[in-house]
Amino acid sequence: MPVGRLCVVVTRRLPEVVETRMKELFDVELRDPDVKMTRDELVKAMSRADVLVPCVTDQIDAAMLGQAGEKLKLIANYGAGVDHIDVATARQRGILVSNTPGVVTEDTADMTLALILAVTRRIPEGLAEMQAGNWAGWAPMAHLGGRLRGRRLGILGMGRIGQAVARRARAFGMQIHYHNRKRVRPEIETELEATYWESLDQMVSRMDIISVNCPHTPSTFHLMNARRLKLMKPTAVIVNTSRGEVIDENALTRGLRAGEIAGAGLDVFEHGHEINPRLRELQNVVLLPHMGSATVEGRVEMGEKVIINIKTFADGHRPPDQVLPGML
Repeated sequence: MPVGRLCVVVTRRLPEVVETRMKELFDVELRDPDVKMTRDELVKAMSRADVLVPCVTDQIDAAMLGQAGEKLKLIANYGAGVDHIDVATARQRGILVSNTPGVVTEDTADMTLALILAVTRRIPEGLAEMQAGNWAGWAPMAHLGGRLRGRRLGILGMGRIGQAVARRARAFGMQIHYHNRKRVRPEIETELEATYWESLDQMVSRMDIISVNCPHTPSTFHLMNARRLKLMKPTAVIVNTSRGEVIDENALTRGLRAGEIAGAGLDVFEHGHEINPRLRELQNVVLLPHMGSATVEGRVEMGEKVIINIKTFADGHRPPDQVLPGML
């Protein structure tokens, strides 16, 4: 571990209170203006930093880590997901990786329910009509959506966020079903009145709404592929507030255009901010710019976790939120 104040390089602008606290504790390079670092800029930052504070838009692969030099000892990620960092290579090079788990759980679950409501109740269509000045008044058959109460919700990934989604959905009277790498504890199933499906195929074919809440790993890439999407009922909808790579976006687009899937609500996309242009043309799709964790409170709490991880490391201890390859 370096002696003295750590050199910390932050790749994007963070809340003012977080940046100020970092300045008080470390020798910090803040990002100004707030634009994504290029690959070369990231490599140079890693060569001069003791600690790098990246976010989800910063892809850090094995080749980049190979150019990091000997100074870099900690990558304190600003966010829970670390699929953009080659954690295994970092570990081989003696570089610790930490993240900010648990902070965005409630915010992301809120956004999941917002997307479910937006898609099933056709809220964006109503907004567009009002903003265009085309509303001619109430009509019995206008803007008919679907009631949430009694619908089956299939949660793909029953971790912190999946469970938070289930609690909210129960308040709407929905029936909770889930598929997970491992079955959750019996007391959690009882609390949530949740039905476990070992077979994802069997669950998908029976649900009215699918909520994707699992992380992106090699085993979850295109977990919702063309074959599984075709298993969905034509009246079903799918929402994703996790990682875009979990869904085959081209296959989803084809299914939506063909009427094989009733609708989709997407906060994340397979290729980052490069969205399939055909998705934009569909009225039964709600697209958001990765807003799931975008609350003032959440962003500040993420920064506080980053600071705790760095300060713990600076004091000679392992960061409390260290990420190990076996955890992924």
